[in-house]
Amino acid sequence: MKNLEDIMAMAQNVQNELQKAQANLDTIEVEGASGGGLVKVRASAKGRVLGIAIDESLLQPSEKGMLEDLVAAAFNDARAKADAASSAEMSKLTSGMPLPPGFKLPF
Repeated sequence: MKNLEDIMAMAQNVQNELQKAQANLDTIEVEGASGGGLVKVRASAKGRVLGIAIDESLLQPSEKGMLEDLVAAAFNDARAKADAASSAEMSKLTSGMPLPPGFKLPF
């Protein structure tokens, strides 16, 4: 059954490529921002937070609530950009694969 052996070899190759792509996601950086850039969050495309920058003008006790909202918004912005970068990387890998429409690989 050479055909079955070919399919199994192709599946193993795809699995290896997916593992490489997953590892690569942690090297891609995105930056989320809010408040016109007053709060910035750097993250990997895998979603790992790498750093946070907060403008000094927000470090006032009276601005606590606004700062909390801006940090949450910057995290969400970074997460959305990380998801987009991840999807773009994974689509490069799966673009040549004959997958059914709407099929998503587990990431």
